Amino acid sequence: MPRSLPRRRLLATGTALAAGTVLGPPGAPARAAGGWPTTIHLPDGFQPEGIAIGPGPYAYFGSLANGSVYRAALATGRGRLITGSLGAGRQSIGLRTDRRGRLFVAGGPGTARVIATRSGAVLATYAAGDGRNFVNDVFLAPGAAFFTDSFRPQLYVLPFGRHGELPGPDGIRTLPLTGEWVQGPDFTANGIEPTPDRTALLVVNSYAGVLFRVDPRTGDARRVTHTGPPLVNGDGLLLLGRDLYVVQQAQNAVDVLRLNRSGTRGRAIARITDPRFQIPTTAAAFGDRIYLPNARFDVNPPLPTTTYTAVAVDRL
Repeated sequence: MPRSLPRRRLLATGTALAAGTVLGPPGAPARAAGGWPTTIHLPDGFQPEGIAIGPGPYAYFGSLANGSVYRAALATGRGRLITGSLGAGRQSIGLRTDRRGRLFVAGGPGTARVIATRSGAVLATYAAGDGRNFVNDVFLAPGAAFFTDSFRPQLYVLPFGRHGELPGPDGIRTLPLTGEWVQGPDFTANGIEPTPDRTALLVVNSYAGVLFRVDPRTGDARRVTHTGPPLVNGDGLLLLGRDLYVVQQAQNAVDVLRLNRSGTRGRAIARITDPRFQIPTTAAAFGDRIYLPNARFDVNPPLPTTTYTAVAVDRL
């Protein structure tokens, strides 16, 4: 996600919607014909990156600045911080929510955590890596959460108990990426989603500019053949049916690939752009819309007064 500018349905459909006390800036948000805003104003200086939506019409945004999480009502655009600052160096990046009211957070250097969506209380924290790695994004399967690591050729797997219980602090494990995986010297693994048939994972490789299909049991990774532009700016992924939305952050665009059911091939069917895009990073859907936070990585350095938004565009 952050990147500077210069089963058998093992993953079957039990997956939650993806997806995640300060009011947003005053002023009426821009509204669509249906009455819901198409631009959501986030707190100044927030530095958003990840988004998760649901259950219900609520979006959760994670902060690169201090790990805080902001919850906004899609119907009004207004919201509040559900967690305050977690401290300097703490981050909340990729986000997913489940129907139990839990928000799973990729925490950047060596950390994954789970918080309660209503109270913001931290339910569990997991050491993933040694702090010199970068836990970037997360996908929820019925039996486990899968996290990407941008600096190491591996995923982290957080298995759930029989009734969805979280494991103890040592319950997270490492799944090495093998096969055709190509690891770069900088940000490599980024967004993660399932294949349309829910039998494997899709991981975008920002270094190689391609998409990989990963066996969630063995870590074997194979290139996905697809048409369209390279995915060197590929960040967040969003799968809707057989359509995979790939956020190309520095290009201010979302490329849409239509995949076969197994996720081994795809063809480019659309590119979504919008004048309100300011380096979007991730995407989540609600109804007929896709919501994307603007990370504004071109603002260097970001300041406490830097303004941030999330914008909604129509899904295909």
